[in-house]
Formats: sequence, C-alpha cells, structure tokens
Amino acid sequence: MPTILIIDDNDAVRTALDVLLSLQGHRVLTASMPAEGLRTAANVDLVIQDMNFRKEATSGEEGIALFHAIRAQYPLLPIILLTAWTSLETAVELVKAGAADYLAKPWDDARLLTTVRNLLELRRLATESERAAQRRAESRVALAQKFDLCGLVFESEAMRDLVTKATHIAAADVPVLITGPNGSGKEILAAIIQGNSTVRSGPFVKVNVAALPKELMEAELFGAEPGAYTGATRGRQGRFEAADGGTLFLDEIGTLSMEGQTKLLRVLQTGEFERLGSSVTRRVKIRLISATNTDLPAAIANGAFREDLYYRLNLIELKVPGLAERKEDVLPLAKHFLAADQQLSARAQRALLAHHWPGNVRELLNTIKRASILCSGREIQPEDLGLASKPGELATEREPDRAEIEEALVRARGVIARAARELGLSRQALYRRMEKLGLKV
Repeated sequence: MPTILIIDDNDAVRTALDVLLSLQGHRVLTASMPAEGLRTAANVDLVIQDMNFRKEATSGEEGIALFHAIRAQYPLLPIILLTAWTSLETAVELVKAGAADYLAKPWDDARLLTTVRNLLELRRLATESERAAQRRAESRVALAQKFDLCGLVFESEAMRDLVTKATHIAAADVPVLITGPNGSGKEILAAIIQGNSTVRSGPFVKVNVAALPKELMEAELFGAEPGAYTGATRGRQGRFEAADGGTLFLDEIGTLSMEGQTKLLRVLQTGEFERLGSSVTRRVKIRLISATNTDLPAAIANGAFREDLYYRLNLIELKVPGLAERKEDVLPLAKHFLAADQQLSARAQRALLAHHWPGNVRELLNTIKRASILCSGREIQPEDLGLASKPGELATEREPDRAEIEEALVRARGVIARAARELGLSRQALYRRMEKLGLKV
C-alpha cells in the first residue's frame, strides 16, 4: 500500500486530503510543520506539501526551504506543491528544481487524484526498473570478478546472456562459430573466449580471411615452402603453426576458398596439414574460433560453402545481435568512447538512440571520435554527431514517441521539467505532446 505524507498547517486541509486519499486505498501520514514533515518523509512514497506554515505568511519561503530540505535528503521522492498565496512563478521554479507538480488551493479532487495515481505508478515502474538495472549491474560485476571480459561495455540483457554463455563455453576445447553483422563485436567476444580458455597463456592469432588475397590464402593459413609460388624465396610459417598451443581466430570464414575449406576441414578432423609446396605432414593443437556475417546455410545451398565444414565449425554458435537490437548499449558505449572531459547533451543522446546504427558498434565508435574532434565545447550536440539517414543528408531530430516520453517520465520520477530537459523540449511542449498522446501526468 503506497504511503502519502501531507504537510500542511491547516487542520481542515490535512483532514480533507486524508479522507480523499484514504478512500483510494492509500496510507496517509500527516504533519503540521516543516520539521515534523521532514522527519516523517523517510519512509513514504509521495509528499504533498503546503508552501506557507504561518497564518500571516504569504511569501512561500518556508515551503521553499522545506522542499529543498526534502529534496536534499530524498532526491527521488516525488513532491506535489499546494499553493495558495505563493506566486505561480515560484511554483514553476520549484518544478524546474524537481517538484513533481503544483496545485492551487482550493484544489480539484479529480486532478489531484490523477496526479497522485500517475506519480505513484511512475515511482513503481522506476523502482522496478532500478531493481532490474541493479540485478543486471550485479550480474555484470559478478561476471567481471570471475572472468576476463576484455573491457567489453554492455547494458542490455541480450549481451549479458551472450557474454555469460561465452564465458561458460570458454573452458571447453571445442570449435566456436560467432555470427552477426559487421562491427557488432564478434572479435571482442572471441577475445573473451580465448582469455578465459585453458590455452589463454598460449598465442592468440587473429586472421581476417576476407583481407587475404585468394592466391595467397592457403600460404597465409598453412605456410609455404621456398618456390611454392612466385616470390616465395624462403619457407614461411602459416597462421596455424603460429597458433599452436593457443587460439586461432578466423574472421569472415565465409570468404574462405573451397580449397582452403578442404584443408581446414582436414585440420579440424586430424590436426594435420602440409605447407604449400610440401609433402611433409605437420601437426598442431589449437582452439579454433571462427566468425562470419555470411548466411552460411544459404552459402551451402548455393554450393559456396562445405556443409561438413559448417557442422565442424558450428558445434557451438554465438549469435551477436546488431546494435539496433540492443539500444540499451548505445549510451553506455557512447560514453565509454567519449573523451574524459566531454559529455553528451540530452539532445545528442536522443539522436544517438534514434539512429538505426547499420554499422553497429564500429559506426558508433567512429561517430563519437568524429564528434569529439568537431565539438566546439565540452558538450557534444546532435550537429557534432553528423548522423546521416541517407547519403549526404544529416539526420534531423525526430519527434519523441509515446514510449520515449513514458521512459523519460519514469527516469525523471514524473518531474515534467526534468523529463522535458532530457527530451530536449520545453515544459509546455512536453505537456502538449502528453495531452496529444493521452498521458495524464
């Protein structure tokens, strides 16, 4: 049962509000003076306070002092101001300072009950959100204490589950296939697997298969003897030999030639291979991690990828979602990429959240680096980000939708002025949008 505290020196006001709110199922506490109210505010869910506590007082100074005292001790506690003699400007200033709302005496019962109901619901949602965030944070801390996460920054539940799975399979000596779009973080996930594996003290060799010339791919992977190809004047060690006793990460495995696939399959089956131009069989023991943004089942259907190799690589698959599917990670990552002396404005944060991020984390990193250079001050604005919705077109800041407004209100504990600042709107503009969407706070 929510608890509401009424602080007012007028017995009739306290009684009227007590009856009105008790009939709605709320537990009501009352206080007649600021000091008593401040002591009682420790374990309540909402405060309704007067602005004057002496019959001759009309300045609101006592109410202002009480508001700031409550806000200092309980910064997240919603406060509704009751005003009779205090000027409207004073009430508006307190709302800007964090008051949830203000009502003039005599108040409208329906409006008061609607405001109270909405503020309590927002407080409940915010509390649940905080608890969920706390659980996620505790989970991240527990993971970071137990495993090497290689500096990975994440907030989303999807990435937490993926990282948890990666750390669990790290100790198993089996091939892992990491799939996902370019720039989504496949390489750092491979590093987490390697860093928590039984061969973490061995070499960690990374190969971007797509960057290797087709005619040199086999020589790069398996090595070559002198004269094996034009320009090969001496023998060379391949990446498999270099990774012996450790981990080999083959990125963009979907671009490997059919000849390379055949040799790779043999290595996975027997641990044996020959250098290009050699008949000498060599043996290696490696942990293989591969990654691709290619639809390998489709490539198999098209005859571009061996099905037997696919099932060898795909003993365990980790699917990395694109950044557009885990928007909770956008701002933590952006702030991680920022220079130490810079910050993101509320409008810039909105622009980052509104962007689709086709280039994923890599695009976000480049965007923040560019903005850090172009920003004229310490605070990055949307114009500094240069986000393009189409080639040559800067993205314009779109209208916040219902979900974004509701989330901003939850984070602001129903304080309209604070939510408006986060959304980059004036208080009046936010009220107009809320009225249009049927939001009652």
